Amino acid sequence: MKIKEVLSALERFAPLPLQESWDNAGLQVGLTEAEVSGVLLCLDVNEHIVDEALAKGCNLIVSHHPLLFHGLKQVSGADYVQRTVIKAIKNDVCVVSMHTNMDNAMGGVNWKIGDRLRLKDMQFFAGKTVDGVEAGSGVTGVLPEPMEAAAFVQLVKRQFGVECALCNELLQRPVSKVAICGGAGDFLLPNALAAGADAFITGEMHYHVFFDYEQKLQICVIGHYQSEQYTSEVFRDIINKECPGVRTEIAETNTNPIKYY
Repeated sequence: MKIKEVLSALERFAPLPLQESWDNAGLQVGLTEAEVSGVLLCLDVNEHIVDEALAKGCNLIVSHHPLLFHGLKQVSGADYVQRTVIKAIKNDVCVVSMHTNMDNAMGGVNWKIGDRLRLKDMQFFAGKTVDGVEAGSGVTGVLPEPMEAAAFVQLVKRQFGVECALCNELLQRPVSKVAICGGAGDFLLPNALAAGADAFITGEMHYHVFFDYEQKLQICVIGHYQSEQYTSEVFRDIINKECPGVRTEIAETNTNPIKYY
C-alpha cells in the first residue's frame, strides 16, 4: 500500500476542511507515492521521532501536532524543525499531521479522552457543520455514576498518568456531566457552562480564565501533552481498519518538553 492511501484514509476520517484557519494539517514532508514500510504514530515530530521511525523500519510518521506551522525561509539546521525536515528528507521518511481536523472530528481526540473516563452519551458542544460534516471543538459526556469532585480529579489524574492537575476550588456537588477539550481549551469554558457541564477537562489554560467559575464548574487542567497523549491510538485504529496489513507502531519517545520537579 502506498503512503497516499494511508493519508487518504486519515483524511476521510478527519477531513482537512475541519481544521482551524490558522492550522497546517495534512502532508508536511515527503513523497506519497512510496510504498509504506511501517507507520510511526506520535503527538509531536522531532529528530528523535525520526530516529525512532528509522530504527523501527517506518517510512511514514503520523503526528497530531504539525511539524510545520509556518513557512520555512531557510532549511539550514538552525532549529529543531529545520533539522527534523532535513533528517526526514535525507532518509525518505514522509511526515503527515492530523491536528485540529482530528480535534474537531467525530470519534477524534476529545472522544478518546472521553473513552478513557468511560463517559456515556458523548456529543459535541459548541458544534458546527463543515461541508455537511458534523464537527466540534469540544465534547460532553456523562460519567457512569456521579462522583464527588475530589474523587473525579483523582480519576482523571490516574487515567492520564499526570503528576498534578491544576484545578479551581473543589465543587461542592457531585460531578456527572463532563466537558472535554484536549490541548488548549479555555476558549470553550463559557460553552461548557452553557451546556450544563459539572466539570471541564483541558490541557492548558491561562491564569485569569480560572476566575469566576467557583462552584459553577470544576476545572481540571492536566497538561497539553497529557491530554492528547492517546491520540496515537485513534490513528492506529483508523489505519488498522482502513489499511489492513499496514504495520503501525506507537512511538515510545516522550516528546513532552515540560518536566515536573
